[in-house]
Amino acid sequence: MDSVRPAAKTLGPRPGPQPTVSPHSAASDVLRRCEVLGFALRGVAPVQPSQWADHLRAWLASGKHGSMEYLSAELDVRLSPERIFQGTRSFIVVGDQYARRGDPDRPRAGLGRIARYARGRNYHEVMKKRLHSLADDLRAAYPGSDFRTCVDTAPLLERELAHLAGLGWVGKNTMLIHPRVGSYFVLGVVATNLELQPAAAPTPDHCGTCTRCIDACPTNAITPYSVDGSRCISYLTIERRDQIPPGFHAPMGDWIFGCDVCQEVCPHNSERTGEVDVGSILAAYQPRRNGFDLLDVLGWTVQSREEAFRSSAMKRAGLALMKRNALIAAGNSLRDCPDPRLLARIRELAADDREPGTVRATALDVLEALAA
Repeated sequence: MDSVRPAAKTLGPRPGPQPTVSPHSAASDVLRRCEVLGFALRGVAPVQPSQWADHLRAWLASGKHGSMEYLSAELDVRLSPERIFQGTRSFIVVGDQYARRGDPDRPRAGLGRIARYARGRNYHEVMKKRLHSLADDLRAAYPGSDFRTCVDTAPLLERELAHLAGLGWVGKNTMLIHPRVGSYFVLGVVATNLELQPAAAPTPDHCGTCTRCIDACPTNAITPYSVDGSRCISYLTIERRDQIPPGFHAPMGDWIFGCDVCQEVCPHNSERTGEVDVGSILAAYQPRRNGFDLLDVLGWTVQSREEAFRSSAMKRAGLALMKRNALIAAGNSLRDCPDPRLLARIRELAADDREPGTVRATALDVLEALAA
C-alpha cells in the first residue's frame, strides 16, 4: 500500500538548506541507490497531466471498472499526479521482477493456478520496506526534500509514469513491457519535491501488428490498449465478490487467483536465446507454489486459509471468494479428469447451510453444468 513518512498531506519545503546539486546529478544518485536496493528497473518521470484522461473517463463511464469504485475516486489526482502532494516536482519509478521471460508453467489436473506475481512473498511488503529505506536515505542526503512512497494503492497511473520514466511501453494488453525483461514485474513510485532530471524519452511501442494477447484472452476482455476489467479473469477471481455468471466459468479454466494468459502469449515474454540478459528474480519473489490443490481449498477453514496466505499478496482474498473460485476451477477440471472425491466435495458444499450463499450457489451452478 502507499505510505507517507512523515504522515503530512503536503510536500512543501522542509526546514534547512536546500542542496545545490543539479537535477542530473541528483537523478543519477537516486537511480544508483535504487540499483543498490535491488530494483530491476528504475527511472525518473516528469510531473505532467495524464495523456490518458479522455480514455480513462470513457472507460469509467462505460462501467469497465466493474465494482472497483476506488478507481473513480480522486480522479483529479490520477489525471493530474502533481496533486498527490503539494510541491511534487518528480516521480521516482521502480520495478521488481517476479518471473523470468520464457520460464515454463506446469499446470496439472486438480490444481488451481495463481498468477505469477502472487507466488512469492507479498510484493507490497517487499517493495515498501525498501522504498521507505530509500526515502529515509534521500531525506538525509538532500536536506529540505521530502518523499511519499506508493505501492499499488495511491491514486496514481503507475504504468503511465513508468512509461514516462523509460521503463517500457504500455502494450495492447495494458501491461508495461520492457523490451528486454518483458512484463513480469511490479511497480513502485516515490513522489518527491526534489527536482530530478527525467528520462530522455519514453520507450517506443514495439507491439506492432501483433494481436496475440487479444486473441488469447479467454473472456474476450482485451481490445487494443484497453481491458474491460469487468470481464478480466484477474478481476473476476480477485475483485468481484459476488457470484460469477456461469458464462465465465469455462473460460476461467484453472485460474483461482489472477491470470497470466495475456502475458504468457506475449512475444516479449518468450524465451530469449544467446547471451541476452533477461534479468533475475529477486529472492523474495522466488515461487513457493504455482497453485493450490483444489480439494484442499474446498476444505479450507479460516485458519488454514490464513496459514496458506501468510506473507502473500493473496491474503486480501477471503475464504468464501477462494472457495467460489476453486469450485469453478474444479468443475472445469472434472470435465477432462473425473475425480470422485472432488465431485463429492462440490455436492457437500452445495448442500451445506453453513457455507456462504455465494459458495453454495456457485457449487449448484457447477453441478448443473456438469450434468448438462
